[in-house]
Amino acid sequence: MSYRLIRPLLFTLDAERAHNLSIAALRMMPTAKPLAADPMLATTVAGIRFPNPVGLAAGYDKDGRVAHKMHGLGFGFAELGTLTPLAQPGNPQPRLFRLAEDRAVINRFGFNNGGQGAAADRIARYRRPHGQGAIIGINIGANKEATAAGRANADYATGVTCMAPLADYLTVNISSPNTPGLRALQGRAALDDLLSAVMAARPQGGPPIFLKVAPDLEPADVEDIAAACIDHRVDALIVSNTTITRPTLRSAHAGETGGLSGAPLTDLSQARLLDFRRLLGHRLPLIGVGGIANADHAYARIRAGASLVQLYSALVYEGPYLARRINAGLKALMARDGVKTVAEIVGVDA
Repeated sequence: MSYRLIRPLLFTLDAERAHNLSIAALRMMPTAKPLAADPMLATTVAGIRFPNPVGLAAGYDKDGRVAHKMHGLGFGFAELGTLTPLAQPGNPQPRLFRLAEDRAVINRFGFNNGGQGAAADRIARYRRPHGQGAIIGINIGANKEATAAGRANADYATGVTCMAPLADYLTVNISSPNTPGLRALQGRAALDDLLSAVMAARPQGGPPIFLKVAPDLEPADVEDIAAACIDHRVDALIVSNTTITRPTLRSAHAGETGGLSGAPLTDLSQARLLDFRRLLGHRLPLIGVGGIANADHAYARIRAGASLVQLYSALVYEGPYLARRINAGLKALMARDGVKTVAEIVGVDA
């Protein structure tokens, strides 16, 4: 109720300014006690016990300022970043657009962040030993200049080395549409080289490695990515990032370049998740992202094959406590269907 009252005021602000204000507000919020595992919702993925399956997607907390506080809003885990080895400003502003009529967002940030070194110092100040406190994933990427020069693999290896000691899991992000050439790393030969470099850089006993891919994939791309993940022993696959496709949109910002997220991404991301689940079976855990805005969406994504789900854009329209509402709705849907744990229904519709 309170968010519905203040949302019109927030929407009078530039979208990026409103985003930054929300980060500032969360920084002032006390850090909550560790989230207790819910008997119905708790699930284990890649050896990590998640208290519930609803996570914050990368892109919101780019520099690791508030990820450790997101469990206070009901999130079972939070993924910060994308972090690159060197600080970079990203693309010129404006670069974030609300498409309110479509309940969507377009961004072309371009991995704007303060660099991994600064973030590592910040995260280390609040990070608790593994297994205590909030579950935090760290999303890593390559600097724009390194990607353009064909040195992206070295940047990802640097990210693994720098951030592994601080992460419960690391996500290799090769699916942003806002760094030229980055999505080319999803091709089989390039992906083999990249994953070889990433796995070689991971320290012994280091965190699980997740891979995040785009929704804009052809069937052959899905097959190549799935095979590469199995061959290189990737621990989980995140499906998916934003889309560069443009369905019919009503907003005046529909023509902006960048990645589209929110409601228009729901069906595309769900379809791509089903593609991977049908191909992989249960050989690799999947994490569903894209257009998830309520418990029905999350439930459908889990039934399609996702062990965990993530959201971000829906917070713009639904408010900060959306994760709590989704978790409550998931429990109601599970009780309706006689389901006792999330693991029972992962992939039953695939």
